[in-house]
Amino acid sequence: MNFISVEHIAKSYGTLKLFEDLSFGINQGQKIGLIAQNGSGKTSLLKLLAQVDHPDEGEINFRNDIKIGFLSQEPDLAANLSIEESILASDNEMLEIINQYEKALENTEDQEGYQKAFDAMEAKQAWDFESQYQQILSKLQLNDLQKKVKDLSGGQKKRLALAILLLDEPDLLILDEPTNHLDLDMIEWLEGFFTTSKMSFFMVTHDRYFLDRVCNQIMELDQGQLYTYKGNYAYYLEKRDERLQQQETETDKAKQLFKKELEWMRRQPKARTTKSKSRIDDFADIKKRAHQRRKDHEIQLEINMNRLGTKVVEFHNVSKSFDNRRLFENFDYNFIRGERVGIIGKNGSGKSTFLNILTGNLTPDTGKVVIGETLQFGYYRQGGLEPKPGQKVIEVIQEFGDYIPLAKGRKLSAQQLLERFLFDRKKQYDYVEKLSGGELKRLYLCTVLIQNPNFLILDEPTNDLDVVTINVLESFLMDFPGCLIVVSHDRYFMDKIVDHLFVFENGQISDFPGNYSDYRSYKAHKPKSKAEPKEAPAPKNEVSQTQEKKLSYLEQKEIKQLEKQIQNLEKEKEKLQQAFLENLSAEDIKANSIKLQDVEDEIESKTERWFELVG
Repeated sequence: MNFISVEHIAKSYGTLKLFEDLSFGINQGQKIGLIAQNGSGKTSLLKLLAQVDHPDEGEINFRNDIKIGFLSQEPDLAANLSIEESILASDNEMLEIINQYEKALENTEDQEGYQKAFDAMEAKQAWDFESQYQQILSKLQLNDLQKKVKDLSGGQKKRLALAILLLDEPDLLILDEPTNHLDLDMIEWLEGFFTTSKMSFFMVTHDRYFLDRVCNQIMELDQGQLYTYKGNYAYYLEKRDERLQQQETETDKAKQLFKKELEWMRRQPKARTTKSKSRIDDFADIKKRAHQRRKDHEIQLEINMNRLGTKVVEFHNVSKSFDNRRLFENFDYNFIRGERVGIIGKNGSGKSTFLNILTGNLTPDTGKVVIGETLQFGYYRQGGLEPKPGQKVIEVIQEFGDYIPLAKGRKLSAQQLLERFLFDRKKQYDYVEKLSGGELKRLYLCTVLIQNPNFLILDEPTNDLDVVTINVLESFLMDFPGCLIVVSHDRYFMDKIVDHLFVFENGQISDFPGNYSDYRSYKAHKPKSKAEPKEAPAPKNEVSQTQEKKLSYLEQKEIKQLEKQIQNLEKEKEKLQQAFLENLSAEDIKANSIKLQDVEDEIESKTERWFELVG
């Protein structure tokens, strides 16, 4: 059954043309994910499908009596209503029946009212819906139903809007970044909810695991062309690569043909025959195809950052509480150079508080934080930029610096940095208020990087970024030589970037030696109670296997992590030793010697820990 038919639509804002001549359909049972770069009109397209806006050209035809639910990035909720009132204001008959039944339960003296409410529940078979209602509110942590909307955080408002939408059970959901402001447990619950439900939806999300597990079709808007892939995100990646390779082959062929036709054009006399005129017309098309270039960019920054010393950051017995609620207690940790840490935990578990203590913006209740002398933080916060009215893109970044020093005495100017983050020269002189939400986040990231940090802190960096930009950011971070801390609900991003996790749970911070998928696997297979039967003793000739079995899951993960780190350090040591064979200045020899000593110290320390675990 066809829900929506989109025919040759176009949309522009002023001189900015977002898209044109788009045609596609949405059918019942389809779970579609849309992928496109920031600024290409994703949110605008969702608004057209939700009938919040209208196309400049073309038309969108909707099935008669179709019920569409729209989750926007900025939900429109009545500020003076409570959570409960907001939910009931959706005119959902089933919710009203449940509400009357719950009120009747509270009023034990009104037996007649209770019986009437009970009969209504029976007539509509609302018992299963009530269970689902309670589950949705619980999973999205909407527990205080009397709390006013005006007192909710941005994340709570988004979760309330999502709850209203799910309970309303529309024929088609239009979703703009549904996983934003959800913690990891909420995302995984929503993932399961969508996977098992028969709901149809069309959504934009940067969460690639979410796309992979809940979508049965991917649409990509790439340089004005719409491509459809009938499969999940993994299938899309495979077929997209095939498409790009095919396009590259066709472009190469067109270049060869263009070269041949160009020679023919130059040999032609001024007087043209009808046949040659036709060939000349074809030449223009060949030239266009031969000069096609994709606008994909990769960020490749060889930043010459300040060298991190042996002492980076040390936490000594650090504790913090708010309103008599303990966030973490007696936390001790020494960061080492090149460390890549992910931070996970429920909303309100103390993650942002920890980062503020780390950067000196907040004082701990007990203990102290010791910062290395050469340390320079780069802190990407969730709040983002607050540009001045009338500022241009280039002016925003120049407030923070004019260039980044690169290796071998080179420099990367503010303009060049912006180009690498997909702002072309024309875009750099646009006013900031014209940027999309994702483009603003990209610009904010540039302002952090141009300050040349050697300890980078990213708090939800992927929110509002498109999948294309996130891939570019990952490429940069994979090569970033400094320390890195990432707070993110993007599981795919975390798995690719971090080596271990700080887990905020039950008022403590635990150090888990692995990425997010490792952590979920560990939680799923966590050792059971002591009552479990013991394994039979292993034969004497299997000592090494017995020792490995005695190790906990965390210890086994730590061994693998140490082996990987030692291997990387050995490669760095060899590289530094080879450098002495080059013609170095006295200053370079001194600096190289210091680096080599630091690396050898780290190898020794990690090797000792490895022997402790396997010995």
